[in-house]
Amino acid sequence: MSIRDVYIVDAVRTPVGKFGGALATVRPDDLAAHVVRSLVDRTPELDPARIDDVYFGDANGAGEDNRDVARMAVLLAGLPVSVPGVTVNRLCGSGLEAVIQAARAIAVGDASIAVAGGVESMSRAPWVVQKPERAFPAGHQQMYSTTLGWRMTNPQLPAQWTVPLGEGAELIADKHGITREQQDAFALDSHRKAAEAWAKGLYDSEVVPYDDVDLVRDECIRESSTMEALSRLKPAFRTDGSVTAGNASPLNDGAAALLLVDEEGLRATGRDPLARIRSSAVTGIEPQLFGLGPVEAVRRALAKAGREFGDLTTFELNEAFAAQSLGCLAEWPGLDPAVVNPRGGAIAIGHPLGASGARLAGAVAHQLAAAGSGTGLAALCIGVGQGLALVLER
Repeated sequence: MSIRDVYIVDAVRTPVGKFGGALATVRPDDLAAHVVRSLVDRTPELDPARIDDVYFGDANGAGEDNRDVARMAVLLAGLPVSVPGVTVNRLCGSGLEAVIQAARAIAVGDASIAVAGGVESMSRAPWVVQKPERAFPAGHQQMYSTTLGWRMTNPQLPAQWTVPLGEGAELIADKHGITREQQDAFALDSHRKAAEAWAKGLYDSEVVPYDDVDLVRDECIRESSTMEALSRLKPAFRTDGSVTAGNASPLNDGAAALLLVDEEGLRATGRDPLARIRSSAVTGIEPQLFGLGPVEAVRRALAKAGREFGDLTTFELNEAFAAQSLGCLAEWPGLDPAVVNPRGGAIAIGHPLGASGARLAGAVAHQLAAAGSGTGLAALCIGVGQGLALVLER
């Protein structure tokens, strides 16, 4: 069996909304349907019935995104009922996992045309209550927020594995000697680059605002932020710590989707591809050091592609925390930091968990298309200790 080339024909995303912000009134299945419909509408030569499958990442799945949000997106988007959909969960890497799974299906001939993406509404993530072990309990029951992080933790897991995500970032800052000032400067640069990219129209080709919502650009970008303002924020996880709300990604809502095809599917779209998928890799690490998960995943993905850091035209690294991003960069001495997140990262743009990986893959594809040629990479750290990476070429 020969392995087929897999191409990204197009990629779209919503503007990323802030927690409780403009997109908080929109259900996650509606966000997912919006990017699927927008993606299909941008390729009018493609008969939607030819889509073999729709893969969507979703990190929560506890609320309105339950019951296979990928399939719900297909139905709500008005695609033929013959188009199936599957939802995947690799936490923060879910959207990129969806892209990789769709690409794998195409590569081995199980599909010719697929949609892959991700969605998350952290604003609408519900509170949940465990079912009591015995009927009719007389006491109070604990309610858990499903917005972010550990909940209903298995007591058999070692305590050091289940620390809060922000404490994990503090551990990386300790490990690499990353200062508060370095983290704040990294965060400020993320906002600056994102604001400049929007001002130059660099996101116009990929962002599709949601109808009837007054949001045309990412809602969390603070172009007026300063080092002085960031320095006034209190540490969020340790009283003497360095991780703050200002040098970490916010809570967000959003969705993203990509159109993937083989050679036959490419002819059916009547379009030129943005990029070709070259390789991917996933790795594991100690859960408390989850932020360093991309380190080995990136190395393996590049090795599979026969590429090195010096070959990269662009690299979208998810900025869960400034300390986490800086820790990864410290372990890649051959990487030029100038190619990393050239249009801003998640600290400014936002991190809607299940959507972020698809946003990164789409961003790399659009940047390679704008450059005309090159090698790009998308990577994320993942809670509970994993890393995921994807190499694209044009």
